[in-house]
Amino acid sequence: MKRWLCGALAALMALTTGCSAILNRDYTSVTPHSATPQADGESNTIRVGSYQELVNALIYLIGRGTEGGAIRFDGGDSDETAIQQMLDEACLEVVQEDPLGAYAVEYIKYSVTPIVGSYEANVQITYRRTREQVAAIVDATGTAAIRSELSEALSEFSSEVVLRISYFEEDSEYIRQLMREAYLSNPASALDFPDAQITMYPETGQRRIVEVLLTYHQSRQTLESRRNSLQREADRLLTQAGVQGGENALSQLVRLVRQTCSYQEGSGSTAYDALLEGTADSQGMALALALLCQRTQPVLSCTVVDGQWNGVSHLWNVVQTAGGYRHVDLTQPGEIVFRTDQEMAAAGYTWDSERVPVCAAEEET
Repeated sequence: MKRWLCGALAALMALTTGCSAILNRDYTSVTPHSATPQADGESNTIRVGSYQELVNALIYLIGRGTEGGAIRFDGGDSDETAIQQMLDEACLEVVQEDPLGAYAVEYIKYSVTPIVGSYEANVQITYRRTREQVAAIVDATGTAAIRSELSEALSEFSSEVVLRISYFEEDSEYIRQLMREAYLSNPASALDFPDAQITMYPETGQRRIVEVLLTYHQSRQTLESRRNSLQREADRLLTQAGVQGGENALSQLVRLVRQTCSYQEGSGSTAYDALLEGTADSQGMALALALLCQRTQPVLSCTVVDGQWNGVSHLWNVVQTAGGYRHVDLTQPGEIVFRTDQEMAAAGYTWDSERVPVCAAEEET
C-alpha cells in the first residue's frame, strides 16, 4: 500500500529557494538523535524495533541526502495497519518537527511489504533543497556565534546564510537585531543594509534551522568596488594626517572625520558617504570613525552605538581612552567631548547598556 505524506503540510509552509552555499565553518555540532540505525546486511536496509528508532532512521536517511531506502521492522507483534500508522506519525514528526526535515524535505512516501515474520517499508524522500545547500548549513550555538556568521555573510555581500541553532527560543526579530549589530561592526562593508527574509524550521522549539535570505539594493560588483575605494581612501587620509597610533591617535581621528565630513541628517549613512562624498548622517560619521580606528596600527577600540537622542534614532561611538571607555558623538557642534554614561543620559541620549561597554567615571571604577 502506498501513502503520500506531508505534501499538504509542505505546501502550506512559506518556502523560498536558497541561493548559494556560502558558509562551511562550524562552531559546534549537535546530534539530536544519537542512535545510529542498524544496517541489515544490505546497503540501503535499516532495521528498527521502536518508534524512536524509526524516527532516527528517517533522519539518518535525510542527513545523508538519500532519496530512498528500506526500513525493516524487527519482531512480528505489529500488524500492517499498526506499521502504517507508525510510519505516518514518524514521517509527519520528521517533516514538521525535526529542523533538517522541515528545512530540506518536500514530502515522504512509502510502501509496506510483508516479509517473513515482519514487514519492510520502502521509503522515498523528495527534497526541496540541494545537497550543496544542506552541506552549507552552519552549526552555531550562542549569540556570539550567530552574530559572527551573520557578520561573515554581510562582509562578503552574500545572499544567503543558513544556521542550525541549538538552545534557541528567540524569534526572527532577534536575528534581525543581531544582523544589525553585525552590519555596524564591519564599517568597510556596511555600504548597503540588505532586506532580510528570515524563516525558521520549525517555527518553534529549541533546535531550529534559521534561513536568512539577503537582498541588496546595489549589485555585488558595485559594493565590492565601493569597499575597495573606501579602504584606499581611509588609508590615504591616515597617511596624510600622519596618524601613528599612541595616546593622541584617537583625538587625531576624531578631528580627521570632522574635517573630512559635514554632518547632515538625511544624507548618506555609510563611511563611504562620509569619507568620499563629504556629507553623512550620524550613522555615516560613526562608521567612518570606527573604520579609521580599525585601520590604525595598533587598532583602536571603537564601537558604533545604535541608540536615540531626544527620542530620535541616532548613532555615535564608544571609544577607549586613557580614562576608560567614553562616548563621543561627532555630530555635535563645537569642541568634541568624551562623556561618561551619566553625562550622556543627562544630555538626552538612550541606548541598550547591555550591548555597549560601560563608560564610568574613574572614581566609579
